[in-house]
Formats: sequence, C-alpha cells, structure tokens
Amino acid sequence: MKADLHTHTTFSDGTKTNIELLTMAKENGLDIISITDHDTCSNVEENMNVAKDLGITYIPGIELSTLERNKSVHVLGYFTDKSYENKEMKDYYVFIKKSREDRTKKFIVNLKQHFNIIITYEDVLSFSEGIIARPHIAKAINLNYPEYSFNYIFREFIGDYSKAYVPSSKLKVEEGIELLRRNNCVVVLAHPILLKQHIREQVLSYNYDGIEARYYRNNEQDEDLFKALASKRGMFITGGSDYHGIENDEKHGTVGDYYIGDDIKDFLTFYKDKVQL
Repeated sequence: MKADLHTHTTFSDGTKTNIELLTMAKENGLDIISITDHDTCSNVEENMNVAKDLGITYIPGIELSTLERNKSVHVLGYFTDKSYENKEMKDYYVFIKKSREDRTKKFIVNLKQHFNIIITYEDVLSFSEGIIARPHIAKAINLNYPEYSFNYIFREFIGDYSKAYVPSSKLKVEEGIELLRRNNCVVVLAHPILLKQHIREQVLSYNYDGIEARYYRNNEQDEDLFKALASKRGMFITGGSDYHGIENDEKHGTVGDYYIGDDIKDFLTFYKDKVQL
C-alpha cells in the first residue's frame, strides 16, 4: 500500500490541476492520496469521482495556516464528512484569501524596501489560480530577476527569517486545531521537522490525532524521533511528499516517489471509524 497524504494543486501553490494530480498519483503507483491545498478545500465531489474512475482512494483535506509566537505552523485536516462545505469553513476560505492578498501587498513593499526587489501585485497574481502563496511571489521575482533561483529567492528574500517576511495567518495553532475539530476533521501536525526551534516543544505539546512523521525532508533519525513521539502520545503517524510540482524545487517531494506504506494503517482505521462521506 502506498499513500501520500500531503499534496498541492493549482488551487493553492501547486503547479498541477486536481485532475492532473490524481492522474499522476495513479500513474506513479499510489493507492491513496489526499489533496491538502493551503487554506481551502475545493472540487471534492469531482475529485472523488475521478479517483473512483482511476481506482484510487481520495481523502479530502486542507493544510491550515496557523501561528505560534508569530512563526508559521501548518496543521493538516482530513474531512470525515461534508463539513468542508460548512458556513464556518467557507467563511474561513474567504477570510484567508483576503488575508493572503493583503500579505502579498506587504511583501511587495518589504521586498523593495529591504532588497530593492521590484515586482507588482499583477505579476504575482498572474501565477495564482486560487490562494496566493509564497511560491507565486517567488515566481514573480524570478520572472523579473532570472539570475536568482527559486531556492535562493525563498532562502534569501521571502523565507521566515528574511526582513521582508510577512506571516500568512493570525490564527493561533490551538485555534486552528479547534476549527478543524469543529468541522469534523482528523487533525495532524504537518512536517514537524520544519518547526522553529524556539516554538517546537510548545507546538508538539498540542492535541493532535496524528503527526506527519514520514516527510520528504526528514532523515531516518528525524523519522524515528517523530514515530517515538507519536507512540508515546498515542498518536498515529502519516506521511507525504508535500508535492508542489515546482521545477528545481529542493524543498518538496514528488508524488509516487515519496509516500508512506503500511504505517498508514493506524490512520486509516481511525479515519474510517469517523468517515461519513
């Protein structure tokens, strides 16, 4: 069994449409896939129908943007019913879309102020088909300054420690967890390996159902550490490629090349006990 429970499409900052991603998952040998676009969950019925025709299992998901002491923390939610259509969730999608648009405008000002990097909002928007995210900003910078690689742009200009950085959310981690639980999600901490050291212990202490112990950027020691933590806390483990499909992107894996195997069974048991889709 092969599962990838962390992927992105053009509805947030991926390069593949939902149909292209599901087709790719089938072609690359996956049995289970979840699309977890940033701060939105869309086209669920279409995804289910396409996945069924392809002979794979699709799980509707979302990657929620939250903050701990002003640092980014991502929390994955896997919907067990149609609560992705609830008013509270739809209101959140609208709110966060506007927040990310405002964030982008602040990034543009900061990039000019601190690095003399000049891009326009229209430049960024041309790369986005849904939720605006940092990869769209990186593409806009690369368009105007091709001498800078995508990875360099992320590291030097728009990364968490850059002078130009702007957080994507005002939602605290615990508030995000509560939002997902109210809307009948299985809640998983995304890529704990990426947590900033000064917030790591606090973030890991929160009440998740599971933890993304298998992740593209983990080494074997990291994976063992998070598996041990999950066992100690009574959580299951998940895994994913965090696929975006961006060319020469060293930060994310590829669908089918990076996945979780039989370790996914505890998640599936927990999820299937709750699912009403």
